[in-house]
Amino acid sequence: MRGLLVAAAAMLAGLACTRSPTPEDGGAEVAARPPIVLISIDTLRSDRLPAYGYEGVETPAIDRLAGDGVLFERAYSHVNVTLPSHASIFTGLLPSVHGVRDNAGYRLDGAIPTLAAELHRYGYATGGFVSSYVLRSGTGIARGFEVYDDGVGFETGRQLGQIQRAGTDTLAAASEWLAGVAEEPFFLFLHLYEPHAPYEPPAPFAGRYGNPYDGEVAAADSVVGELIQRLQELGVYEDALVVLLSDHGEGLMDHGEMDHLILIYREVLQVPLIVKLPGGERAGERVAANAQLADVAPAVYSLLGLEPPPGLAGDDLLALGAGPSTGTPRRIVSESVYPRIHFGWSDLASIVEGDLHFIESPDPELFRLSEDPAERNNVIEEERAAARRLRAALAEIDRSLEAPAEDDPEVRRRLESLGYLSGGGGGGDRPLADPKSRISVVADLGRAMRLTDAGELAEAESALRAVVREEPQLVLAWQSLGDVLERRKRPGQALEAYRKAFDLSAGGASAAGLKVAELLLEQNRVAEAREHALAVVDRSPMANDVLAQAALLEDDLQAAADYLELAIAERGPQVAPLITKTAWLNRQERFEEALALSDEALAEFGERADREILAHLYLYRGTALSALGRDDEAESAYQEAIALRRELLGAYSSLAFLQALTGRGGEVGRTLQEMVTVNPNPAAYAEAVRALRAMNDQQSADGVLGEALRRWPDAEELRLLAASR
Repeated sequence: MRGLLVAAAAMLAGLACTRSPTPEDGGAEVAARPPIVLISIDTLRSDRLPAYGYEGVETPAIDRLAGDGVLFERAYSHVNVTLPSHASIFTGLLPSVHGVRDNAGYRLDGAIPTLAAELHRYGYATGGFVSSYVLRSGTGIARGFEVYDDGVGFETGRQLGQIQRAGTDTLAAASEWLAGVAEEPFFLFLHLYEPHAPYEPPAPFAGRYGNPYDGEVAAADSVVGELIQRLQELGVYEDALVVLLSDHGEGLMDHGEMDHLILIYREVLQVPLIVKLPGGERAGERVAANAQLADVAPAVYSLLGLEPPPGLAGDDLLALGAGPSTGTPRRIVSESVYPRIHFGWSDLASIVEGDLHFIESPDPELFRLSEDPAERNNVIEEERAAARRLRAALAEIDRSLEAPAEDDPEVRRRLESLGYLSGGGGGGDRPLADPKSRISVVADLGRAMRLTDAGELAEAESALRAVVREEPQLVLAWQSLGDVLERRKRPGQALEAYRKAFDLSAGGASAAGLKVAELLLEQNRVAEAREHALAVVDRSPMANDVLAQAALLEDDLQAAADYLELAIAERGPQVAPLITKTAWLNRQERFEEALALSDEALAEFGERADREILAHLYLYRGTALSALGRDDEAESAYQEAIALRRELLGAYSSLAFLQALTGRGGEVGRTLQEMVTVNPNPAAYAEAVRALRAMNDQQSADGVLGEALRRWPDAEELRLLAASR
C-alpha cells in the first residue's frame, strides 16, 4: 500500500512545477485563502480541559477557541509518540502508510505530499515553530515550510535538558515571522511542549496548581492566549482558520503508565480537537461523531477547494456528523510499536468503532467507552462477535514494521533526556510479552535513567541490575547498565554489559556493538576491536573512527586516512573523528595542521557539557604544541587533559616527558606518582615503567616494575615488561 501511495505521490510531484490556480491567476474557481493556524499542544489529554468537562484547571484561551469554533468531543490519535503523530496530521495517512513509526530511526518519505508543501504550492507563506527536538527538521517533518524554526537542534555546549524550549520562546519566534507575512495568505504551525514531562510549570502556574501536569496545561493555554491576541493585533484572527489539537495524551498512571510510550488506552489516544472557522462559522458547535487526526489535512483541503492527495486515511473533518448515517460505523485505527522496537515486547494496535474500543495484544481487550470511559471493564467475552470483527479488520491492514535506522549516539542521548528510551529488544523466537504485563519494568527503567541523568550512578546501577534480574533479555537495560558502569570507571564490567546487549540483540544493537569496539580498543585489544567495529560499520558510521584508531595503533597511516575520510563525512555533530585526525596529523609530523584542527574542534565543541570527551583532543594538542616548541601551552594542554579524564594515562606520561625535556626532572616523579595513585592498576604502572625507560631512567623503571609485580604478579602486561628488560 505504501509503495503504491509513494509512486502516486511522486507522479503528482512531477506536476508540482505548475502552481495550483489562485484567484490572481484567473484560473479555475477556487475558495478564498484564509490565514491558517495549526496549534499542537504536545501530550494534552482532552479530559484535562474544561472544554471537555474537567474542573481542575483554568484554560480561558482554549475555552474561547471552543466558543468561537467547533469542538470534536471524541477525537483520536493514531499513535502514542510525537513524530509519527505529527506525520499523520500533516499527511492524512496512518503511520503504517507514511512509514514514520517512532521518534528516531525513521524519516518522512520526500515523495509523500504534506499539508505544508501543498499549501506552499497553493501560494501560502509557510512557517513552522516547534518546541521539542523530537520534531527536528532532519526528520523530514519540516518539508514544505519556508521557515522551520526548531530552536532545539544541535548546539555546542547545549545542556541535554534544554533540548526543548518554553512555549513563550517558541511563540516569540513565531510572532516575529507573523509580522512579516500577515498581509498575505500564511500557514503557521505552532508546537508547544507543555505539558510533556517533566512537569515543571513556570510561575505563576506552579504555585497556582498542586498538580504539575495541570500547571503545565495552564501554561500552554497562556501561550495560546498570547497567540490569539497577536492574531487580533494583526487583524487576522476573525478571518483565520485555527485548529487546536494534541498529538497524543498521557497515561498519568490510569493503567500503570505515567507517560505515553507503551499503552494505548483512551487516556493516551483521545485528544482535544477544536476548529475555529473563518468568520466564526458554526461557533460553539460540538460534534459527537468520532474524529481522528488524519481528518485535519482533508478538512483544510476541502475548505480551500483543493483536490486532496490520493489515498488519504482521513475524511473531511468538517463534514462529520452531517447528513444521514450510512449505517457503517467508522473505524479509527491506532498503534503502539514502541514496545516492540525498544523492549522486544509485542506491539499493540487498536480500533475505535462507534462506542467500542478494541486493543489487539497477546491478551486482547474490548471496552464500551460510553459506560466505561476509564476502560476498567474488559467485555471481550461478552462481545466475542465484535472482537472477532475488529480483529479481522486490523488483520487487513499491513502493519509490518521496518526496522529503524541506527541513530547517531548524540541523537539517542538527546531523546533519552526527554524521556524517550532508546535501544533494542532482544532477538530470538520466544513469544512476545504483552506490554501491559511488563509496564512496571518501564517505570523501573525510567527511574534508573533519571538517576543516571542526575549523576546518582550507584543508585542507577542498583536499579538497572534489578531490571535485568527481572527482564534478563532486555537489551536496553544491559546497554544502559554498560553506560552507568563506564561512567563509574569500571570499563571491564561495562564491556561485559555492552557485550551482553549486543549478543542478546543477535548483533542488531549496533550502538552496543560500537561501545564494545571502543572499550576493547582502550584495552589495546586491537584485533577484537576491529572485528566488532566491522560488524556494525554499515549501520553505525562512527565505527569508522574506531577502525581509524585501530589502524593508527598498527602504524597503518593509509588505512587510518581512508577510515577517517568516511568517519568525517558522516560525523554530523560528533567530535571523535576530528580528535582522531589530530592524532593522525601528529603521527605524520604535520604539527601546524594538527594544532589548527584542534583549534577548530575546540571552537565547535569546547563549551559542551560533557567535556570529558575532549580529553584526548587536549592530549594531542599538547603533542603538537610541544613539537612546535610552545612548551608552556603544551603543559597547559596536558594538564587540561588530565583534569578532564584522570584515567588518561598518556596525558601523564606526555607531561612527564615535557618536564624532563625542559630540565625539571624533579617534577617527573611527582607526575608519574600522581598517575599511579589516581589509577592504582597494572596499566598505570606499566605506563610509568615505559615512560621511565624512554627517559633512560632504568633504575627508577625497575623499582616501579618490581612494586607493580608484587601487587599484581599475574598481570600479563607487567610480566611482558619484565621479560623485555
